[in-house]
Amino acid sequence: MSALITAELVSLDKNLGDSRFDVIRHLAEAVTNAGRATDVEELYAAGKARESKTDTGIPGGIAIPHCRSAAVTEPTLAMARPNPGVDFGAKDGPADLIFFIAAPDGADQAHLKILSTMARSLMKKSFTKSLREAKTEQEVVDLVNNALGLNADGTEKTAEQKEAEKQAAAEQSAQTSGSSVAAGSTGAAAGAGTAAAASSSAPARKKVVAVTSCPTGIAHTYMAADALTYAAEELGIDFKVEPQGSSGGDKLTAQDIAEADAVVFANGVPVRDRGRFAGKPFIEGPVKRGIDEPAQMIQEALAEAEKPNGKRVAGVAGESDEGTVEKTSWGSFIYKALMTGVSYMIPFVAAGGIIVALGFLLQSMTVSNLGEVDTESILANSSLTNLGDVPLSLYLGAALQYIGGFGLTLMVPALSAYIAYGLAQRPGIAPGFIAGSVAVGVNGGFLGGIVSGLLAGLCAYWLSLPKLPRWLAAMMPVVITPLVATLFSAGLMFFVLGGPIAWIMTGLTDWLNSMSGTSAVLLGIILGAMMGFDLGGPVNKAAYLFATTNLATGTGAQEVMAAVMISGMVPPLAMALATAVRPKLFTDAERQNGKAAWLLGASFISEGAIPFATADPLRVIPSSMIGAAVAGAISMSSHVTSPAPHGGIWVSGLSSNIGMFFVAVIVGTIVSALIYVILKSATTKKDAVKKEATTSDASVAA
Repeated sequence: MSALITAELVSLDKNLGDSRFDVIRHLAEAVTNAGRATDVEELYAAGKARESKTDTGIPGGIAIPHCRSAAVTEPTLAMARPNPGVDFGAKDGPADLIFFIAAPDGADQAHLKILSTMARSLMKKSFTKSLREAKTEQEVVDLVNNALGLNADGTEKTAEQKEAEKQAAAEQSAQTSGSSVAAGSTGAAAGAGTAAAASSSAPARKKVVAVTSCPTGIAHTYMAADALTYAAEELGIDFKVEPQGSSGGDKLTAQDIAEADAVVFANGVPVRDRGRFAGKPFIEGPVKRGIDEPAQMIQEALAEAEKPNGKRVAGVAGESDEGTVEKTSWGSFIYKALMTGVSYMIPFVAAGGIIVALGFLLQSMTVSNLGEVDTESILANSSLTNLGDVPLSLYLGAALQYIGGFGLTLMVPALSAYIAYGLAQRPGIAPGFIAGSVAVGVNGGFLGGIVSGLLAGLCAYWLSLPKLPRWLAAMMPVVITPLVATLFSAGLMFFVLGGPIAWIMTGLTDWLNSMSGTSAVLLGIILGAMMGFDLGGPVNKAAYLFATTNLATGTGAQEVMAAVMISGMVPPLAMALATAVRPKLFTDAERQNGKAAWLLGASFISEGAIPFATADPLRVIPSSMIGAAVAGAISMSSHVTSPAPHGGIWVSGLSSNIGMFFVAVIVGTIVSALIYVILKSATTKKDAVKKEATTSDASVAA
């Protein structure tokens, strides 16, 4: 490693022009003249482009312009102390300490970590004071190397050197403060008891966590992290930060996040794994604000926590936490991964399924019996410019089925991939996709997708646990983990598990397509009750997964899909109807939720009933289950089909029996709403009688 900074890269007390871009050009020329860049114009353009995105000036008269460029041959620091100072956008005025960080496009982690350390060192007032007092360029170089823990030639100081310097500093400090300590020891001892008593009665310290990031991930990410840390110390707040930069940093654990009162996002790029913070009060701003106004950001985040309707991070909590196994049970860990897989799979199903359904609709405009349509032959022998004897609607319908078919084909690999992602993060995605595709190839269906996702994810997760040498650890997530996890999960699926799972899926498909009469009605009741039970929870999702992943297997599966969709629409519609017919039984907030539930229910979003179920589960859940079961039974007994996996009434036109589609929805909604109103009226009346009796007894006693 060559020296990051040399005397020829330092410019002291010169007039470098009126503009920040004049200073950047001067420093780019210094880097190029030192033989550390091949093209001054290319380096200057990269520095100018970065500076144009965000001001790099920070409070304290400091600026850190920085960039990555292919023109840079080795990581370099160039420093200027201009006179007069130059405006780099800081609120407190011009900068007189300017460090230009030039990094190659392929800078390794060791170099990036040192550059980040430089940026963080500038947050220390003692360091910047020494830089302003330096008399020579070499003195600046020595100060920088010492701050970075480097020797003059750019090599990192050995542990023995660092320990010797640390011991020397400690001895000097002891000599300076020895007398002061002796003089103050008596007073300290006398006040110890008082301090202990005060601390025992002091209120619990607030806890805040933060994430910082910037486009290049070299300077501002770490400076914001340090600025927020220092501000939290001054405010007396427990604080932890996760810098998402090029040289890494400590990652917040699930426990850190769970215990936090609020979250600060100081970011110039999207926060990675933001779903971990779901539900937490937060404040968000540019990374530069984390440097300029760290205390204000922390205070604003805590203020949001005090507001009942303050900002909360959206998403599914814990959806992508690493290390969750250490904090929760294996059951919870795997459950979250399964729900992650389902949530990521649904867009594939919805897009692909609806496009296929639209293809069927177009073809039905021309042909009454779709079983006679040979889609493959139409696409092979016709085109938009040469339809031949094929009607346009038949050709377009076949094309839509072809396009949508890819979405349905990908749903099992997507389910597998994102189950693996929920368990092992990004290293699990590729093994999950490949193993899920193998599951499709061996006719394993959705069961194969679940099993392959769990195998791929758990293998990738276990491979991430050992502490490995840096050279090996860098290869793990990109090469070794995907390779080993793919061979393990896809190999098991192909050689061992594929046959038994395919046998189960074949039996299930045959059963679905053979259902009629009483068995179909019973299945509708069961699926309906499941959809109404936990309103988007695991039982509801299990019924939905059962329907969607068998959707392409035949008419029986489309009947199941219709029953599931209709049943899922009932709970929110029932809550909306109940609030409309008996508004006096509900609070103003509940009536407002009821108005929103009309649209949510009509769109097949069962979660629209969750506000009611959360506040009143003993009455809402039974009434929802009964009404949804009735709707499911009507749908199955009437052979209502739905080739579309989502959409509610908006895709009802694709059903084979539109009239009974709406009959099932309406009857189920009325039944559920009626039961809920009766239960709520009886309980409300009982509470009123009890309250009246209590008041009467109190009056008599008085």
